[in-house]
Amino acid sequence: MSELSASQHALLGAPPDYLTPLERPTLKEAQAWCRQVASTHYENFHVATWFLPRKVRPHFESIYAYCRVADDLGDEVPDPAVAMRLLDAWGSMLDECYDSPERSMHPVFVALHETIRECDVPRQLFADLLHAFRMDQVKTEYGTWDELLQYSHYSANPVGRLVLWVCGYKEESIALLSDKICTALQLANFWQDVVEDAERGRRYVPAEAMLQFGVDEGQIEGRVFTPEFHAMIESLVGRTRAMLHEGGKISAHVDRELAVTLDLFRKGGDAILDGITEEDFDVLRGRPVVSRTKKLSLLAGALAGKLRAGLTR
Repeated sequence: MSELSASQHALLGAPPDYLTPLERPTLKEAQAWCRQVASTHYENFHVATWFLPRKVRPHFESIYAYCRVADDLGDEVPDPAVAMRLLDAWGSMLDECYDSPERSMHPVFVALHETIRECDVPRQLFADLLHAFRMDQVKTEYGTWDELLQYSHYSANPVGRLVLWVCGYKEESIALLSDKICTALQLANFWQDVVEDAERGRRYVPAEAMLQFGVDEGQIEGRVFTPEFHAMIESLVGRTRAMLHEGGKISAHVDRELAVTLDLFRKGGDAILDGITEEDFDVLRGRPVVSRTKKLSLLAGALAGKLRAGLTR
């Protein structure tokens, strides 16, 4: 089997849009592919990247495309064994991107190598994200708060660290503040998606919290909202909001243009938690959402901040 056919066969079973092309794309073509993924798969990411410095946007598009494809290889493939094989193949492609980049055929890795080359991005950050997607194939429920923090170490925190790294911030003290924001955003999404996750056979509400407040599995499955469930979610939301605000101190340690983007993400997390609170913590009746008015308000504030940052440079 030739190297080309091996590359082609590596992602068999993946969503068709993600298969490796027959010919190696140019850097321009690869970056356009990543831009298309970033702009069509998740509108909020595309909007948020607009607030980043123009010169680093292609890097974030390639990073997002790497994450999006890896996530879909895990979540959009029904057979866990096939999903794990595809994630392993994606990991091999990542190693090839670092060790023999001239052999990379997939547009994600053609584009990502440029980011790696220009920004000297550590391989471990990408590998940690892939580890989280593998975890999703084998671990479907969590027992403790610390287990959730460990999961977020792989699933969420590398994203923030990649943002900082590409923008030139490599200090661990700043990265630790980013970790708090990213973990809190991950947790906020968990509390928002309790029902949706249960329908997919996953439970991120820690068993220790359920035990502490006297909540059982059947309440989530049957959508039985009780004072005990209210108290549990209220506690989790409060703990998450405190972490989010602790991480918000990062804005004082980065340039104003980046601070605008980081503040937008933090305020987005606050908006999710506010939505849960406004529903009186009843996440069982449906997914609390951030209203369009609130989203527009956040974007307007971010735009004003970006303009102010531009005027003071």
